[in-house]
Amino acid sequence: MSKVILHLDERGKLAGIDEKQDRAYARFRAKIAKLRPGDTLSFDFRIPRSPKFHRLHFAMLGAFFAVQEVFDDAERMRKWLETGAGHVEFLPGPTGEFIAMPKSIAYESLEDSDFHDVHEGIKAFLRQPHAYRYLWPHLDDAGRERMVEAVLEEFER
Repeated sequence: MSKVILHLDERGKLAGIDEKQDRAYARFRAKIAKLRPGDTLSFDFRIPRSPKFHRLHFAMLGAFFAVQEVFDDAERMRKWLETGAGHVEFLPGPTGEFIAMPKSIAYESLEDSDFHDVHEGIKAFLRQPHAYRYLWPHLDDAGRERMVEAVLEEFER
């Protein structure tokens, strides 16, 4: 399968991001030009994740990791938050019950809009009593809510 990575060039036209991609895009355009009625062409596309938003998300996770009282591993906390946000698939466990397994949020596997949904889901989960009671067991609910909102304030401007 061919892969073509495009951008809008300085002339306002679609072009490959380098010479190799320009050649691949030229082949694609040539194939389209040769299509006859009844011919088929299939392609997939994805909208890459915004690097700026990606950094914002992980900065938010880092800020929560720095102030929470339970996790000693940032990766484990991230997986817990993704599970709480519902970014999971359910698989049969060892004794037949279903268990939630976090799905990948790898840069290449999750488009920007889907990553945004995970981000918003994590924020919503953090605002739930179950989540903030777990992260700050030594505070009362009002203090826990203030912790969540104080961290999120920086990331919701």
